[in-house]
Amino acid sequence: MSVYFKEEKKVKDTRFTPKYMAVIAMFAALAYVSVVISKVIPNVAGFLSYEPKDAIIVIVGFLMGPLSGVILSVLVSFIEMITISTTGFYGFLMNVIATCAFVLPATLVYKKKRTKTGALIGLLLGVVSMTLCMILWNYIITPLYMKVDRSQVVGMLIPVFLPFNLIKGGINAGITLLIYKPIVTALRSARLVEPSTESTGKAKFSIGFFLISLAILVTFVLAFLAMIKVI
Repeated sequence: MSVYFKEEKKVKDTRFTPKYMAVIAMFAALAYVSVVISKVIPNVAGFLSYEPKDAIIVIVGFLMGPLSGVILSVLVSFIEMITISTTGFYGFLMNVIATCAFVLPATLVYKKKRTKTGALIGLLLGVVSMTLCMILWNYIITPLYMKVDRSQVVGMLIPVFLPFNLIKGGINAGITLLIYKPIVTALRSARLVEPSTESTGKAKFSIGFFLISLAILVTFVLAFLAMIKVI
């Protein structure tokens, strides 16, 4: 049966070959550019910024394994810290935690179930994981970064941090579902990743899965626009 996310041969988490390094470097550049571009998007509560880099990083995790996603998360966050970030080490730490909390559940599930259903379940778990993780870590780190009493941050956990991270994760999950197939197809055409070996036919376009992915993306984008009071 044809699927949008095609059954694929399992790959190792890391293979430090020139081809592997080229793919990591390419996705690191794409993720960093997405961070730079996202700076034009208004912040939430004055300091929470949406970045689409998680969608790019989780695709690497799907292709090359969870550890590759973690490596890319640390690499991109470090480059951001030493170039355009205004939050220093605190921002670096929170970026790594947030991205890994999203990427690891998604890629671990997809590693076991390499289908569109596995991708969807993994991404939804990633959204929940990141949302819950960031409530805890904002409680711990934000008072140190903002130099405010922890009670002020506690008052922001449910009305601000929870919906922000839920919406951020939902947008990135929707983007991932929409762009994964064309990106993988392009990489295979360029012979930068291995072709699928567990399915002999080409995966057909699934209009149903596309519409579900689009609905997820549009829903969370509208929620974000409402949160920043654009609509």
